[in-house]
Amino acid sequence: MRVLIVDDHQLVRDGLVRLLNLEPDIEVVGVAHSGEAAVQAVERLQPDLVLMDIRMPGMDGIAATRTIRARWPAVEVVLLTLYDDEEYVYEGLAAGASGYLMKDCTHEQLVETVRNVAAGGAYLAPGALRRVIAEFRALRERRPATCPVPESLSRRELDVLGCVVRGLSNKQIGRQLHIDETTVKTHLHRIFEKLGVRDRTQAAILAIQQGWLVPDVQPEPTR
Repeated sequence: MRVLIVDDHQLVRDGLVRLLNLEPDIEVVGVAHSGEAAVQAVERLQPDLVLMDIRMPGMDGIAATRTIRARWPAVEVVLLTLYDDEEYVYEGLAAGASGYLMKDCTHEQLVETVRNVAAGGAYLAPGALRRVIAEFRALRERRPATCPVPESLSRRELDVLGCVVRGLSNKQIGRQLHIDETTVKTHLHRIFEKLGVRDRTQAAILAIQQGWLVPDVQPEPTR
């Protein structure tokens, strides 16, 4: 897995490089100190995943994420930040990030999140996840959802969407539903097309927001 690290503090960049390079399946292919440099580095290096700081001078991490996901949709982004403020969480998800991790996370949490997101999963730090789910539930109470589950979605596609809402990776979905990863990817492609969304994070948010699938979220402990 090829990873690009983006942070405006050299000490943070150096620390992340050392931690991730300890893993045999992860290769840090480059670093960048700003959003603009991140976009240029993605074009040049074609990483699988970008580990992105949010607050940086000039183009911030959210704007950079939006640009990267629009131009290179196959490149995943995990936001790594000191802040779990709702505004950052929502803007980051809307920009196309598939992960939101706090900088006080453990080495194990960092590595597991990078692997999970690169495999097609999604991750929100527990505090951020609780905020997102609580906000969507509050929205439903203020304005109950009346939109039925789209009839175009098959039963199996709804099963897959339910797994996406729970934050499972493609491999985990396959194990849960007893299907292979290629079939999972096919179902996801069809789900995205039918819902008019770009990625699994947007699909999950739409499902929760519309009241189709509202999970009792208890973030799984990192092992």
